[in-house]
Amino acid sequence: MPLRYLTDRAVRYLLLVSALLSVFIVIMIGLFTLREALPALQKIGIGPLLTGLVWRPGQGSFGMAAMIAGSILVTLGALTLGVPLAVGCAVFLAEVAPAPVRAAVRPAIELLAGIPSVVYGLFGMVVLVPLVRRIPIAGNTGYGLLSASIVLAVMILPTVTNIAEDAIRAVPCEYREGSLALGATRWQTIVGVILPAARSGLLAGVILGIGRALGETMAMIMVIGNSIIVPRALNSNPLTIFLSQARTLTGNIAVEINYASGVHQSALFATGVVLFLLIILVNSSARALIQARGRKA
Repeated sequence: MPLRYLTDRAVRYLLLVSALLSVFIVIMIGLFTLREALPALQKIGIGPLLTGLVWRPGQGSFGMAAMIAGSILVTLGALTLGVPLAVGCAVFLAEVAPAPVRAAVRPAIELLAGIPSVVYGLFGMVVLVPLVRRIPIAGNTGYGLLSASIVLAVMILPTVTNIAEDAIRAVPCEYREGSLALGATRWQTIVGVILPAARSGLLAGVILGIGRALGETMAMIMVIGNSIIVPRALNSNPLTIFLSQARTLTGNIAVEINYASGVHQSALFATGVVLFLLIILVNSSARALIQARGRKA
């Protein structure tokens, strides 16, 4: 058999092994986390863990509902602030910006991905928290979901922007030329043709942004307030819920794992299982949405 065919087959098997190894690592991490969480799941129960409002390990209370709510709300806040900005940056880089401007803006956005999360947390504590504290609402300390959402929005910006830009650039040139030839303006082409054609890639970027937001720890610990309470509006305006303090699932693990033992430690591993399930739910929902739109198309 010629050498080039042997090389081709060897590379094919090497890539297969790499893919299987990646899947194996994810499965092993999941099984390890589930094994460590079993004592808490058996002793406390899945229902009380997921729906309990009180987390007081010293008194045997292990309710995660407040932290689940905090994680979901801060992620929604980050997506609301970050995704439009990221998509706008992607459109600018892919369709609007001249080459010199693109060469200056893209490295600046990519640099955001390399900044340590603790630096984001320091920025949030020193700059954002005092600014948010100026909002004249009783009970507003500056530490809370709004500050955390702004920090997370900046942190997910490079991830969503890079993937969205690649998706936009992958749209065939014929789509643009056909739209312009029919009399559409540049903006109408971007909004009505390019972005819909790139929606699968855009959705993939949003999914990775959600994963980054759900998994962020250090910056959240520093700006969210770390109070184990169910976030609630501070007055009659429902939007003031984002001025409430909270704690995320990842922050709870980071704060308490050093001194936890026994059922307490197992309950923290159960928190990790909940995070796994949230990510799986997000990925499955996004995949189902993409498939449903594909069938409609």
